[in-house]
Amino acid sequence: MRMTPEGYGTGDVRVPRLVGLMAADARESARARGLVLDAPGRPDFPHAVVDYVVRQYPQPGTPVPRHSVVHVWLDFGEGEGGGGVREPRGPLPPPGGLRRELEEPGAQPSLVALSSS
Repeated sequence: MRMTPEGYGTGDVRVPRLVGLMAADARESARARGLVLDAPGRPDFPHAVVDYVVRQYPQPGTPVPRHSVVHVWLDFGEGEGGGGVREPRGPLPPPGGLRRELEEPGAQPSLVALSSS
């Protein structure tokens, strides 16, 4: 391989930044530079579209030979599975602090702390 003043071969390309891209866009960006993407543990990667790249190896800017494999790790996009529902769902608890409970009908209310179990 012939070396250039920058220190890498003339057939080498720099790895693009793929983190933050959707899977389909990451594949296209890598393909345009002559690179191949692989997602370890994701046999469905060739069909993944809206999953986002959250990590990659080698790092962006690294010179690699054309047709090298770049490994990417994916996570679901915004609002897609994985973490469950993050906002409270109704019915909401009544406003105020401690709940009051009557021990017997007609008795004076006593304060009852809510347990954490």
